[in-house]
Amino acid sequence: MSTDTPSQASEASTAELRQRIDDLEDELAALRTEVEEGPKKMVIVATKGTLDMAYPPLILASTAAAFGWDVTVFHTFWGLDILHEEHASELKLSSVGNPNTPMPNLVAALPGMDELTSRMMRKRIADNDVASVEELVRTALDSGVDLQACQMTVDLLGYDEDDFFDGVTVGVGAATAFQEMVDADIQLLV
Repeated sequence: MSTDTPSQASEASTAELRQRIDDLEDELAALRTEVEEGPKKMVIVATKGTLDMAYPPLILASTAAAFGWDVTVFHTFWGLDILHEEHASELKLSSVGNPNTPMPNLVAALPGMDELTSRMMRKRIADNDVASVEELVRTALDSGVDLQACQMTVDLLGYDEDDFFDGVTVGVGAATAFQEMVDADIQLLV
């Protein structure tokens, strides 16, 4: 039998409880520091390969990398053309259904209108000293962004690893992309 009085037992329980609270507060402070000061991670999934849709993932990725974020852009289906050295310079802008195209869809559907719209957009890009898609790909790679090519899409479209810009990560599957997304602070689908 214990010889402790009820007040001594209560003081001991209070001290243990206080110690446990202090330990938990220290653990919480360490976790907050890790979250606030630790490296941030962003994953972007790029699924579209049109001229206007090549810019958002590349600009967001390069900007996040400039702020010290660990950034991965997983390119799948037509988004893969952004990383294709020959196709990146030939990306088109669709005239039909584009709310920013200054023409009715009936006119936009005429043969050659996508080429005309694309040429007009490329001129606007050049006139405003905006980087080309190729320049943005190189900037992203130089900034440490991991630009990944979906292997299933590479096989599906009959591309070869040598078709892509130097530095592009090939051989990446959906499972790897999914794990990157699980670990990321921000996930975007573009």
